[in-house]
Amino acid sequence: MRLLLVEDEERVASFIAKGLEGAGFVTDVARTGKDALAYLRAKGPVDVVLLDVGLPDIDGFEVLAELRKTDQETPIIMLTARGDVPSRVKGLDLGADDYLPKPFDFDELIARLRAQLRHARQPQASILQVGDLHLDLKTRRAKRGERVATLTSREFALLEFLMRHEGQVLSRSQILGSVWGYSFDPQSNVVDVYVGYLRGKLDRQGEETIIETVRGGGYRLRMPEEPDPA
Repeated sequence: MRLLLVEDEERVASFIAKGLEGAGFVTDVARTGKDALAYLRAKGPVDVVLLDVGLPDIDGFEVLAELRKTDQETPIIMLTARGDVPSRVKGLDLGADDYLPKPFDFDELIARLRAQLRHARQPQASILQVGDLHLDLKTRRAKRGERVATLTSREFALLEFLMRHEGQVLSRSQILGSVWGYSFDPQSNVVDVYVGYLRGKLDRQGEETIIETVRGGGYRLRMPEEPDPA
């Protein structure tokens, strides 16, 4: 397995690379964000990227965003001393697959790498479909009938979660934990706000919404029933 480690601190990079080699990973090291992007342009995609946030030129978030413009498939794990929730959310929002704050247990890092590689090897459909609603997992666009909607990263993640659980009542805490990656704050209305965004982009005028509010329960994605022709 080919792995690119993006880490500017020489001693840290050497320690991690040595451990990765011992675990069977062929590891190359880039010391700056620009070096990482140049490496991937020149040598093509790798099996997984370990990306530090605190780099000396452009930070890891900028590198991540640039990579995700052309590559939605390669697993990317962020390594950083910034373990606060806003930083984790930002990384996941930009397309990171996992986030491991420093200092970390090396066995946990290897386990997370293997989990990401197992997931990457699993064949997945590129388009989800529920009724006349289609979600393209590569372009991150939704289409309902002839209406095409371009989604933000968070809208995409929310719609994907709802579609994969079609017909199920999902609580706000379930949605927040799965889509936003942190525990439910009873004072937060972020789920309701983003459901409103999706409704505005996907619902047809004059029809009932496809994302139902279930009183006391949460939300459920369900296509409106077709009218009886009789």
